[in-house]
Order: sequence, then structure tokens, then C-alpha cells
Amino acid sequence: MTAPVVIIGMGEMGELFAVGFLKMGIPVYPITRQIKPKSIANEIPRPSLVLVAVGEDDLDESLERLPLQWLDKVVLLQNELIPRHWQKHGIQNPTVIIVWLDKKKGRPPVNVLPTLVGGPYAERIKELLECIGVPCKKISTDEITYELVRKNLYILTINLAGLLLPTNTTVNELWDQHRSLAEGVFNEILLLQQKLAATSFGKQQILKGVLEAFRGDPDHICTGRSASKRLKRVVRLANQVGASCPKLKQIQSKTEPRSVRRL
Repeated sequence: MTAPVVIIGMGEMGELFAVGFLKMGIPVYPITRQIKPKSIANEIPRPSLVLVAVGEDDLDESLERLPLQWLDKVVLLQNELIPRHWQKHGIQNPTVIIVWLDKKKGRPPVNVLPTLVGGPYAERIKELLECIGVPCKKISTDEITYELVRKNLYILTINLAGLLLPTNTTVNELWDQHRSLAEGVFNEILLLQQKLAATSFGKQQILKGVLEAFRGDPDHICTGRSASKRLKRVVRLANQVGASCPKLKQIQSKTEPRSVRRL
């Protein structure tokens, strides 16, 4: 019998991937918040792979709780992800999925761009995504950091710039009507991502890649429920690594509740 896939986190993405694995005939063992992964390591010492599908705020704790014998099986799919997130937990060569599928509860999924996957289990993940109708392309390990940063720039630029704009502003409207704001946020996020990833990227090349995503779903709404939390997380990270972010701090001062700003 095929060893089960372990999925940590059963939100929208965890459920989507669980369905895909089951369609492929691979058993799935879900791990929720109430279950400690190390408590089942004896029962499933060598799963087929371990998909960590938790949100950004829960990633660090989830990786810390992984059994040592699972570390070479890890598959990651979070936004705001960069190599330092997994390297500090002793994970050397994970499979990484750069998800370009916009899937929210109660809405039909939208493929902004083909989802990208690189790492040891890339072929299996590509097969799974094709099984459930999600366009997917394999990338080399050398391309992972660039593609992660491109996705981070996309999601953070539209989310954080969108906090200053009317509700339901689209990415097309952001770029066409509020370009100065978008570029200001993009520039600060790029500097921060380069510090966090300890590498540099050609600005024009990566901006071109972000604009490709804008065109992929021009009616995508800039902000969602996570935008304010993302802003706090980004400003905190910028302060930690000494990255200048006056525009982001300005957005934060304008969007925080008055009672918070007075403290």
C-alpha cells in the first residue's frame, strides 16, 4: 500500500491538495491544530511527503514541531515564503509550490498564472495539480528563490497599497490609476525581500514578472482579510533587518485605528 501523504493544515489549500491526492489513489493523513506531528511519527515514520499548508503566521511553529525523520519530505506552499524560513529548521531541500491559484471560500478558483513547483517532489505535485485542473510548470531549484520573491512582491504590493484605496479596487485600477503608490510600495518590498533572501534581483525584470500577474487577473481585488496583518508583519520584519520602509509606515499610520495610533 502507498505510504500516506501527511497534510498539516486543512484550510482551502490543504483541502484542495487532499482531494487531489485522493484522486490519485494516495491516502491522506490530515493533521489539525489539536494533533502533534511527533505523536504520530511512530505510526507514519516515512510518509510519501509532508505538505505544510498552514498560514504564514503558523509556519514557524509548524516547522518547529516536525519530526526529524520527516524533514526531507517537506512540501511548502505559503505566501511570503523565502529560504530562511525553512533553513533555520534544518530543512535543506524542500519541495516548494508557488501557488498562483486564487481560491477563496465561496468563490470559483482563478488561475492567475500557472502554479510553479520545484524540488524533489515537483513531478508528483505537478501530476496532482493537473489531476484537479490547475495549470502547473516545473522549475529548477535555482529558480525557486526568484519565483518566491516575485509572488511575494505581487501579493504584498497589491495588499498593502490597496489599504489606502477604496474597497474593491482591482489590480488593474491600482496600476492604471494609482501607479505612484504601487511603485512606492513595490520598491520598499523589493528592498526588504532582497535583504531577507540575501540576494539581489534586477528591478525591471522582476517588475515585469509582477505585471504579468496583474494582467493574468486584472479584476483581482487588491486587499482581503489578511492585508492589515501582512502590513504589520512586513513593517516588523523591515525593522528587524534594518530595511527602510517610510511608505509602508505611512500606510500603517493612516490605516490603524485612532485608538492604536495615540498609544
